[in-house]
Amino acid sequence: MSKRVQVIGAHSADFVWRAGGAVAKAVENGGEAEVIALSYGERGESGQLWKEEGQTIENVKKIRHGEAERAAAALGASFRCLDLGDYPLQIDGDALMQIADSIREFAPEVLITHTDTDPFNPDHPVAYAAVDRARGLAAGAGVSSAFPTIKPPALFLFEPHQPELCNFMPTVFVDITPVIEKKRAAMAEMKAQQYLQTYYAQRAEQRGNHARRASGNQDVQFAEAFQRVIPQVVTEL
Repeated sequence: MSKRVQVIGAHSADFVWRAGGAVAKAVENGGEAEVIALSYGERGESGQLWKEEGQTIENVKKIRHGEAERAAAALGASFRCLDLGDYPLQIDGDALMQIADSIREFAPEVLITHTDTDPFNPDHPVAYAAVDRARGLAAGAGVSSAFPTIKPPALFLFEPHQPELCNFMPTVFVDITPVIEKKRAAMAEMKAQQYLQTYYAQRAEQRGNHARRASGNQDVQFAEAFQRVIPQVVTEL
């Protein structure tokens, strides 16, 4: 089934490492995907770029935008950044409404973001809290007749870098074997964080092993792990 998938990350590269395969798979199945970054990660996640003499914040943002846009295109998704600043990422009332409006406008069936805990990255829990709250607003929490609302999207959390320390428990594995080359191409665009490419390529193999054990499907070679937040409603088990 084709679906509308929206990924909202704290920084411009977050979607690539943790949900790039799921995005590519959704698009390949006839769906539509949008990636939103709350910041470019220009201060805390662009170490390679800051080694260049005379580097500036605006130039780092420009480079990071290009990387993310090309990576999203490799997956078949669109990309935009709200440019709210990083380290610290801070979400005021206006920013919260920007996020809620973005969710309302795209009306995703699947919404993906960070876990609510990350002891090593203070921006990630802030992003989770903002997206979770914005999702509620977009879906009609409050007096729904006073503003447009959408059908509540399923909320998933993508796998953090240190899952055991971030309250992450995988409940869904997505088989990304057919689109692994698209994910690799997207990761290759993130030259400001090249060191993560090997790590997440290995993680896809590890999760593929887990998915094979969980499903018995020996054709799964690569997978991504997600945690479902909102209960799934079905007519039977």
